Amino acid sequence: MVEILAGIAPIARRYRALIVDLWGVLHDGATPFPGAQAALAGAMATGIQVQLLSNAPRPVAPVVVRLGELGYPLTSYTGLMTSGEATWRMLVARTDPFFKGLGQRVYFLGAAKDRMMLEGGYAIPVERLKDADFILNTGADFGATVAQYEDLLQAAHRLSLPMVCANPDRVVIHHGVREICAGTLAERYAAIGGTVREIGKPHSEVYRLCLDALGVPAAEVLAIGDSLTTDIAGAAAFGMDSVLVADGIFAEPLGVAPGGPGLSAAAVTRLAAELGVAAPTYALPHLAW
Repeated sequence: MVEILAGIAPIARRYRALIVDLWGVLHDGATPFPGAQAALAGAMATGIQVQLLSNAPRPVAPVVVRLGELGYPLTSYTGLMTSGEATWRMLVARTDPFFKGLGQRVYFLGAAKDRMMLEGGYAIPVERLKDADFILNTGADFGATVAQYEDLLQAAHRLSLPMVCANPDRVVIHHGVREICAGTLAERYAAIGGTVREIGKPHSEVYRLCLDALGVPAAEVLAIGDSLTTDIAGAAAFGMDSVLVADGIFAEPLGVAPGGPGLSAAAVTRLAAELGVAAPTYALPHLAW
């Protein structure tokens, strides 16, 4: 049965480390959540390692800068990994069989702010799909819809272009508005028959990197996030306990949206079953110490 918490302090000392999501847990893209700031501070003061893990489709360095601007300095966490960083490393290394076979010409599908993912000399950026060997998908601009990308995705499928998705998230809440992420475009591409490789939560590569950095067994790590299908599913697959932050992307079905009945173990368990994923060990309305 899912245990409902008001904060993580009562259970945090059962673990040696936390793996904590960013967007929807620490901030909404523009505003830090005070309870989350206090939770990280409480864990660090107790000697618990705090490894941040984001499905941000960009390298670690700019995310560190942005976190600092949002009130999370380097002293508030132990380490940071992003899906973009893991993807970039795999594109450069080309040791994974899928990445090794991608070819040398890349079509970038993403916002201008993420074009730093093309650095490193691992491939030559091209402006036309017909000149590409593969697609690097970092997501859509805010306000975009999947329909706006349909013609491009269909054309890429006709060319049999494999897609690397650097952010498996389907949606994010930005200033209270639900926005699509790279994972939604990847999901549509796979639905029409395209070949897709996603890097990031809930997939294994990012968790291995985090556990290597922490030097702690998965059984002694508590994962915290707002998505049942990425944060919680990924933790379960790696044998970690988890905490669902309910006022993120699933706030409405979990009853914590304005006017809702409030969070309950039954609602969490029911939604996890509907989505076909494991239920979290714990849940709370928002991250707090």
